[in-house]
Amino acid sequence: MDDAACVGVPTAAFFPAGEGGVPRSIDAEYAKGFCAGCPVKPQCLTHALTFREDYGVWGGLDEHERAELLRRARREAENQRRRERAKERAKAATAA
Repeated sequence: MDDAACVGVPTAAFFPAGEGGVPRSIDAEYAKGFCAGCPVKPQCLTHALTFREDYGVWGGLDEHERAELLRRARREAENQRRRERAKERAKAATAA
């Protein structure tokens, strides 16, 4: 990911601690600023989701936003499975 907008930025910038009286959310927004126009932002986010990066800003999202994204994806997958099972049951009922 040599094309990343964050190349050369200290890693600590992407793991906001909210120290020194600065709210953590402000630190995270600073880090996300590097991600805004980054050409590898999607790959970075994919990496974070694939390898369960639990902390820091990756692909423009902090850990809370990534956790919510995963929850929504799991919920949608479960809803899709339910719809498919309902379709199968309806199909079986009409075939009987």
